[in-house]
Amino acid sequence: MAEDAVKPMRADARRNRERILTTAREAFAEHGVEVPLDDIARRARVGPGTLYRHFPNRDALVEAVYREEIGALSARAYALVEELPPEEALAAWFREQVGWVRDSSGLAMTLKAAIDRDSETFAFCKKQLREAVAALLEPARAAGAVRANLEPSDLLRLGHGVATACEHADGEGIERLLSVVLAGLRP
Repeated sequence: MAEDAVKPMRADARRNRERILTTAREAFAEHGVEVPLDDIARRARVGPGTLYRHFPNRDALVEAVYREEIGALSARAYALVEELPPEEALAAWFREQVGWVRDSSGLAMTLKAAIDRDSETFAFCKKQLREAVAALLEPARAAGAVRANLEPSDLLRLGHGVATACEHADGEGIERLLSVVLAGLRP
């Protein structure tokens, strides 16, 4: 077997890994990233050895949860590009980004704060998310639906800002602010 070949994960191992990640995400949202790993293993209904076999330390688990969160948000951008016209896809994803930041109750910020900004995971996730947003912006630019100078990082920062500003807003207030920001993206 070649050194760089990856052995496929057995179905039960894959299910355990997914259950650990789901449980860790919930536990991190409830208690922060310092929740005892044995508590996560118990809640995921796996032994500590199973958890450590998949994630040898807390940092590995935190990074895996963060990668999964960013991967899902990025995947939605690509799906929306395929499903909707450019301006609608951009607006739908922006709403989802704001909702994700708001609904995560600080999980995203907690995960981001726990990961070294010079780490491979942070660089990978930043690149993955910016590429996904660029995939939304390019067709919107070509359609004349957004400002030509709008960058992926602009949209990401705006989304975080709107989510923070709407922390205590009701649905109507959130939608009002979203519509103002989305209108400001137009040329």
